[in-house]
Amino acid sequence: MNPLWILAAFLFGAVISKIGLPPLVGYLLAGFVLNSIGVTGGDLLEKVAGAGVTLLLFTIGLKLKLKSLAKPEVWAGTSLHMLFTAIIFGFLILMLGFSGVPLFDQLKGPTTLLIAFALSFSSTVFAVKVIEEKKEMASGHAAVAIGILIMQDIIAVGFLAASTGKIPSIWAVPFLVSLIIARPILGRLMAVCGHGELLMLFGILMTVAGYSGFELVGLKGDLGALVVGMLFAAHPKATELADRLLGFKDLFLIGFFLNIGISGSPTLTGFIIALLLALVMPFKTGLFFILLTRFKLRARTSLLAALSLSNYSEFGLIVGSIGAANGWISSEWLVVIALALSLTFIMAAPLNAASHSIYARVSGRLKFFETSTRRPEDESIEPGDAEIAILGMGGVGTSAYDELRRRYGDIVIGVDFNTEKVEEHQKKGRRVFFGDASDSDFWERVEPSKSRVCLVMLALPDPRTSIFSIQQMKERGYRGQVTASVRYEDEIQLLEDAGIDAVYNLYEEAGVGFADHVCEHMDYCKLKNLE
Repeated sequence: MNPLWILAAFLFGAVISKIGLPPLVGYLLAGFVLNSIGVTGGDLLEKVAGAGVTLLLFTIGLKLKLKSLAKPEVWAGTSLHMLFTAIIFGFLILMLGFSGVPLFDQLKGPTTLLIAFALSFSSTVFAVKVIEEKKEMASGHAAVAIGILIMQDIIAVGFLAASTGKIPSIWAVPFLVSLIIARPILGRLMAVCGHGELLMLFGILMTVAGYSGFELVGLKGDLGALVVGMLFAAHPKATELADRLLGFKDLFLIGFFLNIGISGSPTLTGFIIALLLALVMPFKTGLFFILLTRFKLRARTSLLAALSLSNYSEFGLIVGSIGAANGWISSEWLVVIALALSLTFIMAAPLNAASHSIYARVSGRLKFFETSTRRPEDESIEPGDAEIAILGMGGVGTSAYDELRRRYGDIVIGVDFNTEKVEEHQKKGRRVFFGDASDSDFWERVEPSKSRVCLVMLALPDPRTSIFSIQQMKERGYRGQVTASVRYEDEIQLLEDAGIDAVYNLYEEAGVGFADHVCEHMDYCKLKNLE
């Protein structure tokens, strides 16, 4: 592997992250710079990039429930958006061709629709990477966005099969049936893999098996990785496996972003056309927003999902490759599409990083697009006689909830942004409500100053969300105490500066809790206390 790839990715990623943008923007810029000095990618970088995408799709499958694809906002929203985008973009591209604009003038009717169709897709890699960096994979807007991306992947597979003339093998259906039959056996095998590197190897093996198996029966390999991941989505170790593969997957995805930036050198004309295509990106965002609000999603959910889907997709490069191979378009269009894709990544990254603050500024105007009908999860929260509220009902929040209810009775409520997790808690008898602490609308629903809550415990994964929550409570007149849990030492000062009453380091407190538990139950400690 070329050491310049690693050095450039590190330097640009570090600089970009320091100015508040996702490191992936730095990886793209590193690719552009490497290309400008004559450094090429080659087969190795392409293989690394492909492995990153395949692992990404497998981990998405681990967290995906099939019923999420059956929601109207997913399947109908995807279909309508792609249809409108292809028609409108196709018309604009055709008009530019008639005007004699270079490169556009070589496009005919069918190839015009081909490029418009390619631009209607959104990047799975970008969207998931941005959502993961914000620690929002379990949120409602992430579920909608990922569902739409998977629907797009399914449509892409159908297009590729039709355009390449590659018909799935007669063994495709038996192979899929065999996967379903083998699922219980594979699940037991996963269960005995422990919690270390063997579990990670099992995940990589299943990813390769899914990819290779689908390729053998004439289906897209990446789709195979996604499907095999979905087979394990209900397994108790699915989340643990996804966490195990996280660093491995992220490392390979660096190659993906580098490869896009290093893929070609545009001419001035090509750059102008790519910039023109990139500037149309807000249309995709606006169309997604309008369609999703028509399906009764809130303005905030619609906006956050739309922003994560606003950029162009790496699928455009695949379409361009097919078009160039068949002589439909010139090879220069490949560079234009790659550059337009890169520019939308760079444009979309800061917008997604600031998505919550953007919504907070324009929420009043965006709510005009909401339907009058509210979904059950968006109704007002009535805390009743609750005096303690826990925001974030993961492992830490749930343990705190159970212990406090044991000590003080039913004066504790929990809040979480994962609807499935909320339903699970409610089935177990816990008073848990759906809500997103990073959502300004959520704080309007709870009115903390008008409730009896006098202690708020923040068990949230992202300290930025905790800080936002503290600010929202202050602005809405809450006068009670606020505590939070953190994982890293440098997060403590951030929360103290925001005005929190107490911060607990999970790792330090785990040791104290362990010692307390031992002293309460072990004879050694009891004897020492008697002395």
